[in-house]
Amino acid sequence: MLKLPAIIKQFELFADPSLAENWDHVGLQLGNPAAKVKTVMTCLDVRPAVVQEAIEQGVDVIFSHHPLMFKPAKDLDLSNPQNQMYADLLTHGITVYSAHTNLDSANGGMNDWLAAQLGLTKVEKFAISGADPHTMEAVGMGRIGDLPTAVTPSELAQLVKQRFQVPAVRLIQPETAKTIKRVAILGGAGGSFYQAAKEAGADAYVTGDLSYHVAQDIQAAELVVVDPGHHIEVVAAHQLATLLMDWSQAQGWDLKVLTSTVNTEPFEFI
Repeated sequence: MLKLPAIIKQFELFADPSLAENWDHVGLQLGNPAAKVKTVMTCLDVRPAVVQEAIEQGVDVIFSHHPLMFKPAKDLDLSNPQNQMYADLLTHGITVYSAHTNLDSANGGMNDWLAAQLGLTKVEKFAISGADPHTMEAVGMGRIGDLPTAVTPSELAQLVKQRFQVPAVRLIQPETAKTIKRVAILGGAGGSFYQAAKEAGADAYVTGDLSYHVAQDIQAAELVVVDPGHHIEVVAAHQLATLLMDWSQAQGWDLKVLTSTVNTEPFEFI
C-alpha cells in the first residue's frame, strides 16, 4: 500500500522545503508521517468545515497550501474551535501536510499558476531569492509578464475580477497612471514586494492583503496595484490535485485524489 513518505518525496523534488521563508511552517503539520494513504484531499486552508468534509469523505491525508499551524497551541482546551479541529483530525487518523512559501517560490508552482490564470505571457521571475537545490535554477516569489493587449487600470481591475472570479478588488491608481502592458503578480500578502515589482519593470502589480499605509506608499511610488484579496490562491487546491494525479499515474500509485469543495473565503462583499 502507498505510504505518505513516497508522496512527500515526490512533492519535495518539486517544491523543496528549503525554499520556504524562515518564518514559515511547512511540511508535516499533524498526524502520522508514515501514514498509509488511499485518499488525499487538497485545499487552500485547513478549517473546521474542511476537516469535517475530509472525515465524511474518508480522507487519509489533507494536503494544504496554508499551514495548519503557524504558531504552537498554548493549550488543548477543546472549547476552542481550532483545538477541536486538531482533536477531530487525530481522532479520525487524518494526517496534514502543508506547502506554503516553498510552493510560492517553486518553479511551476503557485505564482506561475496565478500568472497563467491572469493570462500573462513571456513570464519571468522577480524578487529572486536563491536556487532550487535539485535543479539549481533560480527561484523567487513573484512573476512578471505581458498582457496580450495593453489596458487601462480600470480594465485591469475588471480583468482580475473575471480571471480570479472575485466579486470586488481594490485599485490603487496614481494620477500618473498610463496604459498597462507588463504586470507583476504575487499571491497572498505581497505588499513588501511592490518595489521589486516596480524595479522589474511592471506597469502594474497584482497582490493581496495590502495595508492602508503600504497602499499610500505604493501610490506615492506611482505604481498601479490591484488587490483581489488572499483567496485567489485557491488555485493551489486544483493544481495540487492535478500534480498528485499526474504523479499517481506515472508512479503507478493506487491513490484517490479529491479537491475540497469548502469555500474558506472569510469575507463577504456587500
